[in-house]
Amino acid sequence: MKVTIGILGGGSWGTALALLLANKGYQVDLWVRDVSQCNYMKETRENKKYLPNIKLPDNINVTNDMEEAIYRKNIILLAVPSHAVRETIRKFKMKLRQQPILVNVAKGIETDTLLRISEVVKQELPDIEYTVISGPSHAEEVSKSIPTAVVAASVNKKTAEYIQEVFMTPRFRVYTNPDVIGVELGGALKNVIALGAGISDGLGYGDNTKAALMNRGIIEISRLGKKMGANKNTFAGLSGIGDLIVTCTSLHSRNRRAGIKIGQGASLEEAIRSVGMVVEGVRTTKAAYKLAKKYDVKMPITEEIYGVLYEGKDVRYSVFNLMMRDKKHEMEEIVQKTGFNW
Repeated sequence: MKVTIGILGGGSWGTALALLLANKGYQVDLWVRDVSQCNYMKETRENKKYLPNIKLPDNINVTNDMEEAIYRKNIILLAVPSHAVRETIRKFKMKLRQQPILVNVAKGIETDTLLRISEVVKQELPDIEYTVISGPSHAEEVSKSIPTAVVAASVNKKTAEYIQEVFMTPRFRVYTNPDVIGVELGGALKNVIALGAGISDGLGYGDNTKAALMNRGIIEISRLGKKMGANKNTFAGLSGIGDLIVTCTSLHSRNRRAGIKIGQGASLEEAIRSVGMVVEGVRTTKAAYKLAKKYDVKMPITEEIYGVLYEGKDVRYSVFNLMMRDKKHEMEEIVQKTGFNW
């Protein structure tokens, strides 16, 4: 069967994946929402705003016509910000003339409903095959064919393996995973911790601080994930600790860059403006805070970051709060649930 691909979203990630697929020889239709940006990309064959100095090959058709982008496609890739997923689906779902596989690469949680992206998709397109691609994968590096590994998760094994085959190259390795819940939560919640890592950097703290933040961060992510039905082992994988490492340590990370500005004293609005692109972790922090309350899960790092972003809490006071919490066992589950005696 001929592979036909439409990508919705002309930001850095959508463009990088269009390049990846085009370089494999696929014809790709790339929908760009902004008319002026679309026209510029058509004329110059470059996405100067998000991926400057990288030429778009001829087999990427840049279009502002969503119907053209999805027409007779057997794969539709959603590369819009997570808060725009539902709106985007509603724009194209009545125009579908076939049942494609929907591949989501957005990393977030719908703030109002607290639904994961797959749950949003299920509400809007209940019969569609769904796969999520996640992992440590900065668009800036993928667009330059720097070796990268990600995971494709679907409840249907054949669907995950099909997407694995379509996307995999010698420079882009794709694993499969049946745990859609864990892969989605890992990809979304690591952005909250990355904001904290940036704040730590902005305060002038060191590697010790960041390592502790990342380690305790993945623990609270996995704690919530398990309560929500995820497999705890997923958070030790590419969409968990893998994505957390790259997002907390790289200056490609929008969340870390925004956090640095906040740590240096900027307001949330100033920090977002300085990044110039969507900072997914800001909305996700609010969703994660609500989910922790809903599922009665202790997420102290998330709570403090929420306080800084939404309650005007002083960042240094938040650090003090985290360091001076009640004394704990490192592996509380081992000590408390197994009756380990020492």
